[in-house]
Amino acid sequence: MSEHGTAIGFAPEEIDFTASTRSARLKWVIVVDSGLPPGRAVNAAVCTAVATARSVTGLLGDEAVDAGGAHYTGLPWVGCSILSADTRKLRAIRAKAAASPDCHVADMPAVAQRIRVYSDFLATMKEIPTEEMDYCAIGIVGPRNRIDKLVGKLPLMP
Repeated sequence: MSEHGTAIGFAPEEIDFTASTRSARLKWVIVVDSGLPPGRAVNAAVCTAVATARSVTGLLGDEAVDAGGAHYTGLPWVGCSILSADTRKLRAIRAKAAASPDCHVADMPAVAQRIRVYSDFLATMKEIPTEEMDYCAIGIVGPRNRIDKLVGKLPLMP
């Protein structure tokens, strides 16, 4: 669900594993704070990916089977670009995406990487105003043209 309570995802008839990722109606990006060290950046991207995959219907493809019969978990069939932006730009993109009823936003607030007990994280979040929140990463899924406008010409994460 988006922040506005609308379901974001693919209907079964939209899922086409034979099509290019660029032909999918929805696009998925994760934008990571460019100032994070590599380990924290990966952690933030993975956390937003997990939250996104749980919430966006039809995002994951079927499991794969290799020639020896071993099974592999399905991956996102639409792909996911990992981009980077500075803290200020990340906050601005998040605000615009969250205001769009046709986008799903998965956040990794910076405070989440400093707290080890989830209930403490939830309590701390209640103390931080939205406009003052810092993010390690945000995951966004939405209409391709809307996502392209949100992320502009952000670079791929190095």
